[in-house]
Amino acid sequence: MASILLFLSLMFENSKNLITKSFIMKKLLLAVLSFSAFTTVFAQTNDVKKKTDWSKIDLSNRANDHFMIQYGMDGWTNAPDSAQPSGFSRHFNMYAMLDKPFKTDARFSIGVGLGISSSNMFFSDTYVNLKAASTTLPFTDVSASNSNRFKKFKMTTVFVEVPLELRYAKNPITPDKGFKAAVGLKVGSLLKAYTKGKDQINAAGTSLYGTKYVVKEASKNYINSIRLAATGRIGFGNVSIDGSYQLTSLIKTGNGPKINPYSVGLTLSGL
Repeated sequence: MASILLFLSLMFENSKNLITKSFIMKKLLLAVLSFSAFTTVFAQTNDVKKKTDWSKIDLSNRANDHFMIQYGMDGWTNAPDSAQPSGFSRHFNMYAMLDKPFKTDARFSIGVGLGISSSNMFFSDTYVNLKAASTTLPFTDVSASNSNRFKKFKMTTVFVEVPLELRYAKNPITPDKGFKAAVGLKVGSLLKAYTKGKDQINAAGTSLYGTKYVVKEASKNYINSIRLAATGRIGFGNVSIDGSYQLTSLIKTGNGPKINPYSVGLTLSGL
């Protein structure tokens, strides 16, 4: 009898140990399965972030610089001393743009458009004679002469332009609320070129005809009819800093110095 009781006791203890081990194994198996499921979901989430299918996202109505206004400072490089502008020479540009995002990565897009640009170069004691009959465009220093001159004088060029940009937007769905940058080119055709003198004065500085007296002289004879410029922009949201450098000379070859205009300013964009 004692042997039977001992045998049953041992069986009970073994069964108890087996149940405990089985319970522990189930807990361990459940933990392993849970961890495996979590890592699988996490990996899939990362894959979705890394491999967004932009072709299935509608970006046709996003606001990404479909209209741009630019204003800022202008200057000339390679200009001789006689042709150095002075004061705050400035530009004002307006463009309507199309924006085509890349199908493989909508952070990048191509922008192309049409617009008008104007540049106003101011001079002090210099007369730019666009109507001259000479081969070379005259830049005449009138500071030391006894001749009459204008108290304010500028030369203006106006171009119709086609800008082309390679654009980057950190947030391609709402690019008007994040970092953006663009590089490109713009090709322009000359619409008009003219000088404007205001308030003609004599050698003593006395106004001859009043402060509202204005003389305009227009001619495109000396100015290149086509220009090509490199452009760049960097900013956040609807405001960016822009810059451009004209690769072609402002003045026709053989008609004056090889002047390359440049500009730096602000771009306000939207729509």
